[in-house]
Amino acid sequence: MNPKLSCVLLVGAAVIIFILSCVLLSRGRQSPSCESQPRIVEKTESTSHSLVFADLTPEEMAQVVRYLRGSLGVRLVDASRAEPSDSCIASVELQVPAKAEVLQFLDGAGARPPREALAVLYFGNQPEPNVTEYVVGPLPTPAYHRDVTVQKYGGKVPYHRRPMLGSEYEQVGTFLKTVAFAAAPTFLKEVFEYDGTNVAFQSTAARGFQSGDRKSWFIVFQNVSGFFVHPVGLEVLVDHSSLDISQWAVSRVFYNGQYYRDMVQLESAYVQGRISVEKVGKAPRDGDFSSMKPRAPAAALFPLQFEPQGPRYSVRNNHVLFQAWSFAFGMSVHRGLRLFDVRHKGERVAYEISVQEALSVYGSNCPGGMSTRYMDGSFGIGRYASPLVRGVDCPYLATYLDVHYLAHSQVSRVSKSALCIFEQNLGSPLRRHYSNLQSLYYGGLVNSALVVRSIATVGNYDYVWDFIFYQNGAIEGKVQATGYVTSSFLHGDGLRYGNRVWEHTLGTIRTHSINYKVDLDVGGVKNSLVAHDMAFEMARAPWSPEQQIERPRLAKKVLDTEDQAAFRLQSKMPRYIYFAANSKNKWGHQRGYRIQITSSAGDHVPEGSSMERAISWARYQLAVTRRKEEEPTSTSIYNQNDPWTPTVAFANFINNETITNEDLVAWITAGFLHIPHSEDIPNTVTVGNSVGFLLRPYNYYDLDPSIYSHDGVFFTSEQDFTACDVNPIACLPKTASCLPDFPPFTYDGFQNM
Repeated sequence: MNPKLSCVLLVGAAVIIFILSCVLLSRGRQSPSCESQPRIVEKTESTSHSLVFADLTPEEMAQVVRYLRGSLGVRLVDASRAEPSDSCIASVELQVPAKAEVLQFLDGAGARPPREALAVLYFGNQPEPNVTEYVVGPLPTPAYHRDVTVQKYGGKVPYHRRPMLGSEYEQVGTFLKTVAFAAAPTFLKEVFEYDGTNVAFQSTAARGFQSGDRKSWFIVFQNVSGFFVHPVGLEVLVDHSSLDISQWAVSRVFYNGQYYRDMVQLESAYVQGRISVEKVGKAPRDGDFSSMKPRAPAAALFPLQFEPQGPRYSVRNNHVLFQAWSFAFGMSVHRGLRLFDVRHKGERVAYEISVQEALSVYGSNCPGGMSTRYMDGSFGIGRYASPLVRGVDCPYLATYLDVHYLAHSQVSRVSKSALCIFEQNLGSPLRRHYSNLQSLYYGGLVNSALVVRSIATVGNYDYVWDFIFYQNGAIEGKVQATGYVTSSFLHGDGLRYGNRVWEHTLGTIRTHSINYKVDLDVGGVKNSLVAHDMAFEMARAPWSPEQQIERPRLAKKVLDTEDQAAFRLQSKMPRYIYFAANSKNKWGHQRGYRIQITSSAGDHVPEGSSMERAISWARYQLAVTRRKEEEPTSTSIYNQNDPWTPTVAFANFINNETITNEDLVAWITAGFLHIPHSEDIPNTVTVGNSVGFLLRPYNYYDLDPSIYSHDGVFFTSEQDFTACDVNPIACLPKTASCLPDFPPFTYDGFQNM
C-alpha cells in the first residue's frame, strides 16, 4: 500500500475517533441542576395573623370531640357506626370569627379573637330528636360550648333535615340486599345474575315531596368501574324515615318503564310472565366502555412546566405570598375552598371569597333521575376534596397540601395532597404591542398567574375549583366539571330527556349552578354598587351639521337598594358593574373592582315549585346585599333533605335595604346546561364545561399595576435584543438550561378509605 495513502487514512481515522469521543462525552454530560433563588421572606406578623382563618388541626378536632363527649351528659356514638336512633357528632370545623373582631385584630390594636370550633350534632336518642350546632372554645383547650342553633336558624333544626351519614347509606344498602332483594330472588337471579355483589346503588335527593319525608330512590347499576353509566333498569324507593331500622320499607319499585308496589309484586309479575324484560349484557369488572384505562400505548411525553430558579411564591401555614398578592386560605368541610384577607400591593381588596353551593337538577323519564336535585354542600364539598395526582391534576412541581377534616366520624381524617398551589405560565401574553409605525419596538408581559386548586369528587362528578391571581390585580374564580355522567335506563320516550350514549344508557339532561360569596372591601369596608353600560345617541356632526352620526356614550347608574342589585338569571345585567370605594384615583374616578361573570346557565327551577325557595340563590346571576353576620351563607346543609321548608332561604336576604356606602357582599351564580352526548363516554371532559367570574380593577389604580412586573419585556430596533440586560428572554438558554428536581411520584389517594 502507498505509504502516503496509509498516512491519510490513519489521520482520518484519528479525526473521526476524536469527533465521536466529543459527541459521546457531550451526551454523557448532564445539564446542571436548577438552583433555587433565596426563598421569599414573609413577615412573621402576616403569617401569624392569617392563622385566625386556619382550618382546625387534627389535635384541635380531637380536643373538641373529647370535650363534647365529656360535657354534654349524652351518650355519643361514633358517627361512623351510628344508627338513626343514636346521638353523634356529625362534623367539626372552624368557627370563623365575626368580621368586626377580625378586622380589629388585623388592622388595629384589637385582641386576637378566640379560636373556636363549630360542631354539628345529631341527637337521635332524645324524646324530640333534633340537630344542634354548638360553638366550642377556646382552642386548643375547650372550656365552654354554646348552642347557636336558634340564633342561626330561628329555631331548632328538625331531625328529618339532617344530611345522611355514611353509616345510614351503609344501612340502606344492607336493607336493600338483605330485606328488599330477598323478596325477588328469581327475578334478580335470572334477569341480573344477581349474586349479592354485582350491583351498585346510587341515591337520589331530594327525598320525597313534603317536609318530614325521608324516601329515597336508589338506582341500581352494574357494580363495575364507571358504574354510573351502567343502569340495569331497576330503581327502588326506600322509606327510611323511621329511626328504627327494622321499620324501613320499600315504598315503590320501578323496572323498565313500569311501577310496582314493592319487590314482592315485581317478583310475582315476573314469575307469571307479565313483565317486559330487557336483559343487559354483563359488563366486565373494568366496565368495558366506561373504563378510563387508556386505549393507546404511551408515546412521547407531554410538555412539562418547571421553575428554573424555584417557586416565586411562598406558602407558610395557610398564608400565601405571590408578587403583589397575599391571602389566607381554608377548606370548609361542607362548602369547600375559601379565601380570606385577600390583598394586592398590601391593600385588602376582598375579605372573603368562597364557594357556597353546587346544585344540579336532572331530567329523566325514570323516577330517580326526574326527582334528582343534588345540593352538594349537604354531602360535603370539602369533605370530598380528593387527593390530587401530581402531573395530571396539577403541575408535577406544584406545592401539595394535605386537608384534615372531621365528618361522619369522631376521628379526623386526612386527604393527602388535596390542595395544590402553583404558578402557571398560561402560554399567552397578558399584554403586548408590536410597533411598526413611527417607532419600532416590541413590549410585552408573559401571562403568569398563581393558581390555588382543589378537586372535589362528589359521587359521579369531579369539580375542579380554582382561584387564580393575575399580575394586573385581577382574581378569577373558576370551576371545571368532569367525572362521569350519571344516567338512566333507556326506555320509552327517554330521548325527550337526553341522548342515547350506549346500548341501554340514557345520558340525562341536567343543569349545573355554582354559587359563590364575594365579600369585596374596595378601599375600605364601606362600598357602593355602580353600573356602567352603553347607549347609542344621535348627534349632528360638528364639522358637517347637515349630517348625523351615531355614537356610543357611557351610561351610569348607582344601584341604591338590594332589589335594584338583584339580577335574575336570564335578565339583562349592566355589562360593567363594580364595587366603588369612597376614594378616587389620580384621574378623579371612584376606585372600584368590577364583577364579570362567565356563565352559560340553563333555566332555573320555576319559582312555583314547592322546593324552589331552598335554592332561591340560583334565581340570580348576581345579587348584592348588605353584609350581615346572621347571613353567612346563601344556603344550608339542611336544605337538601327538607327543601320544602328551607332552613336558609336566600330570597329572604333581599329586602330592599339601602346598599349605598355599606359593607356589601356579592352572591354570584355561574352555571351551564349539560346535555350528555356520546363524547361523554367514558366520562366528561373539562373543555367547554368551565364557568366562573372575574374580579378586575376598575379605576382602582392610576395605571395597570402589571407594568411593575419583573417579567416585562421591551426592546427597540436600535437595541441589541440578544443582550440579557436588554431582553431577559435572551438569557433563557443560560438561566433555564438546567434539570429540574422532580421528586419521586407518590399517591396516597387509596389510604384511609
